[in-house]
This record gives sequence, structure tokens and C-alpha cells, in this order.
Amino acid sequence: MRQTTYDVVLYGASGFVGQQTVRYFAEHTRPGEVRWAMAGRDRQKLESVRARVGVDVDILVADSQDRAAIDAIVSQTWVVLNTAGPFGVYGDEIVAACVRHRTHYVDITGETPWVRDLIDRHHQQAAADGTRIIPCCGFDSVPSDLGAYLVARYFQQERGVDCRQVKAYYQAAGGFNGGTLASGLDIYDRGQWERVANPFLLNPPESVPVDVERHRDPVAPQFDEDVEAWTAPFFMGPVNTRIVRRSWALFDRIASLEENRQQESYGADFGYQEYLKCDPPWGWLQSAGMVGGMALIAGALQVPPLRALLLQGMPQPGSGPTEQVMDAGWFRCELLGWGSDGSRVRGLIADEGDPGNRATVKFVCESALCLVLDFEGLPGGTERGGVLTPAVGLGDVLVGRLRGAGMRIEVGG
Repeated sequence: MRQTTYDVVLYGASGFVGQQTVRYFAEHTRPGEVRWAMAGRDRQKLESVRARVGVDVDILVADSQDRAAIDAIVSQTWVVLNTAGPFGVYGDEIVAACVRHRTHYVDITGETPWVRDLIDRHHQQAAADGTRIIPCCGFDSVPSDLGAYLVARYFQQERGVDCRQVKAYYQAAGGFNGGTLASGLDIYDRGQWERVANPFLLNPPESVPVDVERHRDPVAPQFDEDVEAWTAPFFMGPVNTRIVRRSWALFDRIASLEENRQQESYGADFGYQEYLKCDPPWGWLQSAGMVGGMALIAGALQVPPLRALLLQGMPQPGSGPTEQVMDAGWFRCELLGWGSDGSRVRGLIADEGDPGNRATVKFVCESALCLVLDFEGLPGGTERGGVLTPAVGLGDVLVGRLRGAGMRIEVGG
């Protein structure tokens, strides 16, 4: 590890999720274990957060568009943890500085068009330098990515066969924060939805299969006999599935270069899809209502008066659910996998606390701590780099840290 002033800089630390990362680091790192600092563009807000949490850490100030100021921060740290979105608006200079200074990076974005642009601009250089740029380290898309990874590895290591398909079924309770909604609206306003709809948006071109149609996102409610429940399209599916498919493609490439069975592709004909699971007795009504509600929201966003009315009742950037709502929330991701021999494996990732905030904060903070405290044990050793996914960049090390942080993660026959 190169010599730096800090191990981790939390950028966006005065935002709604950023404040929670400050609290998480204060509560889950021992004094002297990790050298961390808070950063953002408003010193007064950062000082207020620091005083409220009661920590004695440095404050660094830089507007995300100020290249020189961002360089000054990034050059001082081993890892940047970024929660300042929309990332397509505020993230470019931060990631570019991380690549220039060989500083590792994690964030909580779900903006796949922006991630695609990062791949095009920075993957080659980051890979050459061994710099790990790992977006989507929040609720989107750690459970999906690690879940598919664990199921595929179970088939290979325990049964000696490839994984042909994984399906994930989500259930959750909690609330949205304004930053998440702002990111979604930014994608819409930039006219990026056509790119979002591409099932292989994040894949290297050579890894895209001929039969793309069977990988399209589900669009209608259906009864799924595999779980004996009604399902609807999961609203984060267009993010999570792209990350999982990039992991599959990157592992395939790594396998060809490293000839290491522990880093093999999931399988030549791998498929992944995910759903919202709706329990009986009203599952059919819930699934239909979910699909209809998503269609109404999409339609309302195209009509300015309806859009303004819709947004009036939604949280603004910097705000989000109450502590009580976040504490009472939960998520459950059930996984089913099929091997090339026809056998089946089950998996589960679940935790208490609302997924968009409590779980997201745990995911991204533990991801950063992997890079600081467990770097030499990460998959690929110290030399792997590029615009990676949580599974490819953090793998079993993140699984272990999340289990240690109280998350339920299980895979078996």
C-alpha cells in the first residue's frame, strides 16, 4: 500500500446517506484502526455533521467539479467512498482523479449509463495500474451480485458443474431518500432510458450472446412455480442484472488469462434474472398493482403538470425516511440456481434495516473497509484493477465482512 495521509475519505459526507456513512465509520472502526476523513463542498455542513456524530476527524472541502481541489483530496487517500449523486452530474472528476492517482473507489450509484461511460473512459488504465474502481456497492447491486457469485461458485466447488441460471426474488420494506430519486430523474431527463434497457449495457462487446431477447427484463406479473408465488418486475432489476452480467463476463475473461478454477466464469450459457416476490393470498393483486403503478409513474413523468404534482410528495435531495422507518425496514433476497447437470441450489441474503439506507450504508462502508483492511486477500491479489463489480473486485472478502456485520448470507443444496 502506498503511503497516504488517509485510508478512506468519505465524499458527500453531509448528504443524507453520507451522514450515515460517517456514523457507521464512527461506530464500526476502532480508534487508530482506520485513518478516515469527511469531505464535501460545504464546510459548515460537514462541521455540523462531525459535531452531531461526535467524531474527531479531518474535514476536506472541494466542489466535485473543481479538478484541482478534487486532486488534492484524492491524492491523500487510499480509498474514496463517494455518496454524492446524481453521479452522472457530480461523479466524473472524482473517478478520473482516482484513476490518475491510483486511488481505489467505491460508491452507491445505480446509474448504469454513467457506469458504462466510466468503463469506456477508465477501465483500461485502471486495469493496467491495479486500481479498483467499484461502482454499485449499495443495495444496488451487492445482494444480486454476491448472491449470483456465491450460487455459481457453490455449483463449481461443491458439485463440479457450471451454473446455467440464477433467479433472484426480492422482498423489502423501507423508504426512499431524495438522492436516489434525483439520480433516477437525471437518467430520465438526459434521455438515457434506451441505454438503460440494454440487458448487456455493461458487458464487453465480445461477451454479448447472440440470443439477447431471453435476457430482457420481465415486464408483466406472472405466477412462478419455482417459488409458488406471484412475481412482478423488480424495479432495481435493470441495474442489478447488468452488474451480474458484467461479473459473469469479467470472470470469463479472467479465467482465460489466469487459468485459475477459483476465478472461472459462471458458465458459458449463464443467465440471470430477478423479480419482486409477492406472497399469497393477495400476491396476484400486489404484482398487478406494482406493474400498473410503475406504468402510471412513467407516464406521469412525461406530462409536466403531472410530474410536478408527483414530485411534490417525494423527498428532496438531502432528505429521506425517518430513523424509525429506516430501523423498521428490512430486505430479503432469495436465490435459486440451476447447474449444467440439472441440479438446483438455494441461496439467501437478508438483513434488518431499510435497504436503500441502512443496508446500503453497510454494503458500501464494508466495501471500502475491504480495500483498506483486507487488500492483500482480495480476489486477484494486489494487481487486479479496472472498472469492476463487487463480486469481481471484493468477492469472498466482502461476504465475510458482511457476515461479520450481522448480515444473513447462506448458500446450499
